[in-house]
This record gives sequence, C-alpha cells and structure tokens, in this order.
Amino acid sequence: MLTLAIVLILCGYLLGAIPSGVVVGRIYGVDVRSVGSGNIGTANVLRAAGKNAAALTMVGDMLKGVVPVLLARLLTENAWVVAAVALAAVVGHCWPVFLRFRGGKGVATGAGTALALAPLVGLLMFGLWWLVALATRYTSLAALVVMAVSPFLFLFLGYPTAYVLYAIVGGAVVVWRHRTNVRALLAGTERKVGEKKESGRVK
Repeated sequence: MLTLAIVLILCGYLLGAIPSGVVVGRIYGVDVRSVGSGNIGTANVLRAAGKNAAALTMVGDMLKGVVPVLLARLLTENAWVVAAVALAAVVGHCWPVFLRFRGGKGVATGAGTALALAPLVGLLMFGLWWLVALATRYTSLAALVVMAVSPFLFLFLGYPTAYVLYAIVGGAVVVWRHRTNVRALLAGTERKVGEKKESGRVK
C-alpha cells in the first residue's frame, strides 16, 4: 500500500509538472515565459497567443489535475492518498521540475483535481470563478474567492476530511502563488482582463 501511495503521489506531481502553457505557446510560436508576466498559466497565454491558445492551456492544466486523481481513485479507496495525489498535482504545476521549479499559480490544475475528487464541488467552484471574474474582470480575485470557499463546499457537502484538508492546504498554495496579485489588488494596480498593460500594474 505504501509503495502504491508513493507511486501515485509521484505520478500526480509529474503530471502536474507538465507545462501546458509552454507547450501550447510553442505550438503558437511564442515563449509565454518572455511575454507579459512571464507566467505559464491561462491568463498570460491569453495575452501572449490569444483565446484559442488560452483555452487549450486551461484544458491541459485541468487535465493535469483530473487524470492523476481519477487514477488514484481507481487504484485505492484511501481518501488520504487520493487527497495527497491532488495536492501533488497542484505542487507539480506550481513548482515543475521540468522548468527548474518555476511554474504557474495552480488555479486550473486545482479545479481539475476538485472535479475529479467531487464533481459537484468542482462545478460549483468553476461557476463561482466565472461569476467573480465576469463581475470584476479580475481573474486573480476570482481565484482567491474560490480558494476561500472551496473547503466549506467540501465540508458542508459531506466529503471526507482528507478532501477538506486538501482544499485548505491546496488553497493556501494557490493564495501564496498569488501573493503579488494580492498586493496589487490592495494597491489598486491589478490589471483587469482585457486591460492594456500600464506602468505599475501586476498580473
């Protein structure tokens, strides 16, 4: 059992570490790491290569969370192992070994893990993200709101304690990766979706 758990967690990390944004960017002839914020996530790919590339990146990043968690649920009924695999996927995206541990912010991959852990929670998170993003045009704020709410969704809908703890720890990782965005939001300098870059704005 221990060996299986280690293999599954390692698998989660390695799948999470696949840099979807970089791969998609190269297909479109762009190195997303040299454009805009330099981040490999969907928002920066949107700026660097357009809507189609951003959509592909989002799907790829979500699959990095869905696949290892579904594999873990198929091979074990231990909720703690499954939750650890989900966290490993998010950590892999944020600190990928393939990019010298310089990765994204974990939102789409985290959403993928949530869909695989608990489809209802994942759908609610996805809907909430879009609601906040469309209302405010701040994708970072949408991510922060979803991370704050997700543990309560797992808790109140009766999912295992391991999943609730994952939502707390995984959410903390995502918030930490958004720390510059948090400062920019508080300072009023965060860039909205579709807004042209100005001096002092962060995204």
